[in-house]
Amino acid sequence: MNIKGNLPLLILRVLAGAPRHGYGIAREIEHGSEGVLAVADGTLYPMLHDLARQGLIEAFEETVNGRLRRCYRLTNAGQRELARQTREWQRYTRAVNLIVGGIS
Repeated sequence: MNIKGNLPLLILRVLAGAPRHGYGIAREIEHGSEGVLAVADGTLYPMLHDLARQGLIEAFEETVNGRLRRCYRLTNAGQRELARQTREWQRYTRAVNLIVGGIS
């Protein structure tokens, strides 16, 4: 399923739970959607860089099992943007459900 347009919201939501590295973000999206949503590396990493440039997330390095990994965490601005995008998503899905649910 194509999730590119909704990817910023999904990344912000995943990072609201805890900081993660890119692979962990992708797996959480896939696992949390029961395998319906998958994120390709070629889509995920440019989006992470874009969100960092916007100041919504920040990157930091962490050693995991002796390996240095780049991890990401939500910033205060990212928390505000997550709340805004969540409200927008809920409004959008409600509108679609009104139409889809009303068709017989």
